[in-house]
Amino acid sequence: QVLIAAAVCTKNGKVILSRQFVEMTKARIEGLLAAFPKLMTAGKQHTYVETDSVRYVYQPMEKLYMLLITTKASNILEDLETLRLFSKVIPEYSHSLDEKEIVENAFNLIFAFDEIVALGYRESVNLAQIKTFVEMDSHEEKVYQAVRQTQEREARQKMREKAKELQRQRMEASKRGGPSLGGRSGGFSADSFGSSGISSSSGGGVGGGSSGGMGGITSIDLDSSKSKVAPKPTSRNALKLGGKSKDVDSFVDQLKSEGEKIANLAPAAPAGSSSAAASASAAAAKAISADIHRESVHLKIEDKLVVRLGRDGGVQQFENSGLLTLRITDEAYGRILLKLSPNHTQGLQLQTHPNVDKELFKSRNTIGLKNLGKPFPLNTDVGVLKWRFVSQDESAIPLTINCWPSDNGEGGCDVNIEYELEAQQLELQDVAIVIPLPMNVQPSVAEYDGTYNYDSRKHVLQWHIPIIDAANKSGSMEFSCSASIPGDFFPLQVSFVSKTPYAGIAAEDVVQVDGEAAGVKYSCESILFVEKYEIV
Repeated sequence: QVLIAAAVCTKNGKVILSRQFVEMTKARIEGLLAAFPKLMTAGKQHTYVETDSVRYVYQPMEKLYMLLITTKASNILEDLETLRLFSKVIPEYSHSLDEKEIVENAFNLIFAFDEIVALGYRESVNLAQIKTFVEMDSHEEKVYQAVRQTQEREARQKMREKAKELQRQRMEASKRGGPSLGGRSGGFSADSFGSSGISSSSGGGVGGGSSGGMGGITSIDLDSSKSKVAPKPTSRNALKLGGKSKDVDSFVDQLKSEGEKIANLAPAAPAGSSSAAASASAAAAKAISADIHRESVHLKIEDKLVVRLGRDGGVQQFENSGLLTLRITDEAYGRILLKLSPNHTQGLQLQTHPNVDKELFKSRNTIGLKNLGKPFPLNTDVGVLKWRFVSQDESAIPLTINCWPSDNGEGGCDVNIEYELEAQQLELQDVAIVIPLPMNVQPSVAEYDGTYNYDSRKHVLQWHIPIIDAANKSGSMEFSCSASIPGDFFPLQVSFVSKTPYAGIAAEDVVQVDGEAAGVKYSCESILFVEKYEIV
C-alpha cells in the first residue's frame, strides 16, 4: 500500500489542509487535489473514485471531506481502514468540523497524520497511541520540575539569609578587632525531606556542616545579598519535613493542568493535569474524602493504578504505586511512632523517607524519625512511606473487562461487554467504562446493568456502574452499531475509586515516643484511584 497524500477539503474542492507522504512536486499534488471535485458524481454514494494513475478514497464529515490519495495498486480495504482512523483523529484536535477550527489546529493534525503514515505506508497505531505520541507528555517530568524549582527557590532564600548572617558576624568581629567568624547551620532543611515523600533529593539542601553547608552552591555574593534581601528569622526548634503543601499534591496538579476535573485528595489541592478515566476517578475520590473526620494525627493512604490489558487477554502493563502521608495539627503529638500492619501485598517494594529510621521499620514495621527527639512538623502533609508493585500476572488485575465485538453480516457489529471483580476484597465505586464508537453512529443498546450515556460529540458510549463488590461482582452490556468494524470499539477506558487500598497498607496503632503503651487517637483515609486503565 502506498498512500500519496491526506487532505481535508470543503465540498466545493477548496483544500484546507494537506499532507503528502512521498516525494512529489508541489504542482503535481495541487493538480491531484484540484481534480478531485471534478470527479465527484452528484447523487451517487461512493467512498472512492479512480483516475488512470491514482485512487481517491474519501469520507464526508459534515461540510468537509476527509480525502486520501493512493496508488491504484493499494489495497482498498486497508485504505478504508486508514481513512476511518484519519476521520477519528480530526475531532480529537478540532472542536468543530469547520474550516476555521481546522486551520487553527493544522499543526496538531499534521503531527497526528505523520504518526498514522510514514513514507506512504500505514503505521500500526491506534487513536490512543497517536494522542500519546503527539502530546509527548510526562507526568513524572512535570512533578520533578515542580519539586526541583521549589527546592532551588528555598535554597536561594536560605543562601541569602546565611550571607546576611555571615556579613553581620564579620562586621561585629571587625568592630571588636578579632578574626571574622565562619558561621554554622544546625539541623535539617525542608529540602532534606524533598517534597513530602514524592521526591527525596534534588540539590539545594542545607546540611549540618560548616560554613553553611549549601548542597550544590559553592559561592555567596555578600554585597548583592545585603542590598537585596532582609534577614528572615528561621525556626531551629524542630526538624522540618517537607516543603509547601502544594508540593505534596504536585502529582494531582499535573492531572488538573490537562483540563480534567480532579478531586481534592489533599486538604488543599490547588486548581491547576491524564485521561478522562483519570479525571472521573479523581472526581469520585473527592466525594469520598470530603466527609472524613480528621483527628490531630491524620493518615492518608493513596493508591493509584496504571493498567493496560490486551483485547484478547494478557497483561501489557500493571503498576500499583502509593504514598503514605502524615499530618499532625497538635504539637503535643509531634513525637510519635506509627505502627503498620505487616499484611500487605506480596512482592510490594517499600521505600521509607531518608529521615525515617529504616532499621526500626524493617524490624518492627514501625515508622519513626531517626532522631526520636525531634518532632514531626505541624500542619503539613509529610510523606513517610511510598511503595510500588509491578506484575505481568493476570491474577493481579482487580477488574477484568471482556469486550467481544462480532460482525453482524449487515455492515455493522454486535458488541457484548462484561466485567468481573477479581479482587473481591475491594469495593469499587463510581465505575465508568468508556467505549469508543464509529463517527456519527448511534448505538442501539439491548441489555445493560447500571446506566449508560451516548456522547455524540466525543463518539463514545459511557457505561456507569455505581458499585462493584463481592455481592455484585459481575455485569454485562449488549449493543449494536451499524457501519462499524470490531476495531472501532477499542481502546476501552475504565475508571473507579475505592476506600480500600490495593496494596494492603494499613495502620495498626499510633503511639507517643515517650510512652509507647499509651495509644494516640488518630484518623485515617484510604483511597484507591485509577491513573490509566485501558483495554487495547
